[in-house]
Amino acid sequence: MSEFEKMRSRQLYCFEDEEVMASVRRANRLCAHLQVMTLSDPEYRSLIEDLIPGIPQSTCINPPFHCDHGSGIRLGENVFVNYNATMLDGGLITIGSNTKLGPNCQLLTPNHPMDYMERRKPQETCSPITIGADCWLGAGVIVCPGVTIGDRSIIGAGSVVVHDIPSDCLAVGNPARVVRQLSSR
Repeated sequence: MSEFEKMRSRQLYCFEDEEVMASVRRANRLCAHLQVMTLSDPEYRSLIEDLIPGIPQSTCINPPFHCDHGSGIRLGENVFVNYNATMLDGGLITIGSNTKLGPNCQLLTPNHPMDYMERRKPQETCSPITIGADCWLGAGVIVCPGVTIGDRSIIGAGSVVVHDIPSDCLAVGNPARVVRQLSSR
């Protein structure tokens, strides 16, 4: 199994591996070009489609935008990602249709070893993040590795999500806690 395959399958992998680094360098170049664009620039759509394969035409990511690979991001229809989002997609990041992310949101899949001697090595694991359909993440929300947020849930601005959040919930705080159930109609 390659280091890239280990990365995608939650195993400890070497992030200095050439295949992994080539993917990061590619995404870095594309993100650097994206930083000086607006949604109305003629080159924007082809660049974002090159960065994130399969991105629906109805989905919008406002630059500036940062990611590690781009190939690990799966977005549904009508997703809106506001300015300055960071998606570290060593693990897969999946966002359901009609979900909105406020400015400065961070979706972070990597996790370094707890043992400090192991942490000195160029290794980490990545755990996927899944955000359901019709969700809203307020400005500055941080979603940690391995978290799932259920459909139609809202995460309050500035919250840090370290545990799964069920569907139809409002969660706020650091760490984010469910403060009430929402109507699912």
